[in-house]
Amino acid sequence: MNLYDFSPGTAPLLVSMPHCGTHIPLHLAADMSPEALSVPDTDFHMPRLYDFVRELGASVLAATHSRYVIDLNRAPDGVVLYPGASNTELCPTSRFDFAPVYREGRAPDADGICARVAEYWEPYHARLAEELQRIRGLHGYALLFDAHSIVSVCPRFFEGRLTDINLGTADGASCAPALGAAVLEAAQEYPGYTSILNGRFKGGYITRRYGKPEHGVHGVQLELAERTYMDEAPPFAYDETLAEGVRPVLRSVLEAMLAWQPR
Repeated sequence: MNLYDFSPGTAPLLVSMPHCGTHIPLHLAADMSPEALSVPDTDFHMPRLYDFVRELGASVLAATHSRYVIDLNRAPDGVVLYPGASNTELCPTSRFDFAPVYREGRAPDADGICARVAEYWEPYHARLAEELQRIRGLHGYALLFDAHSIVSVCPRFFEGRLTDINLGTADGASCAPALGAAVLEAAQEYPGYTSILNGRFKGGYITRRYGKPEHGVHGVQLELAERTYMDEAPPFAYDETLAEGVRPVLRSVLEAMLAWQPR
């Protein structure tokens, strides 16, 4: 199986989907709990939800393997993403509900993690970096949109019910301030959905690592509440009616990115 699906575009925009994969190789699945094999913490249906981005000319990079294999939105050295808060690791050992990913004594050791970095993490990031470089060379700047979703109630990571549209720019460090303001304004044009900029989710490793406005790369993450487009309970079905409601919001956010240009 391919490590990722990639399609190049013509616009200065790359849409990354690092957590949408569900595949777990058999030799790794043998170490995992039966419950983990249903991959409940996946950013489900991202390619389907965002299938309109090709009409916008965007490049798309989507993971095929589960975040339980390795988390592509974590630093390869395992540095904690949110100090002081609950975090899942580069190779997660627990699910969002704290239940174990692995059978007792079967979690990967340091050598196993290093092997996964080389086999799964590095190819995705090499393609991501290569595409951003190509886009910047072609257009003079590059836009990175990191697409995520999460259950709307997850006590491990936040209290109460999550805002629908959670935009993150690493507190303004991953893109020009005007671009951050533009994407928030675009989301707020849809009062049927709640939205916030740099709330609980400020942007993960990908946004922070590649969003370097001083070098012509502007990164934005969106953590979308799953209740806006799917059933949050197994079997995690896509809800076309819900999705058709939120897709105009997503499109508006991406169109706002494309309408913005650096000075």
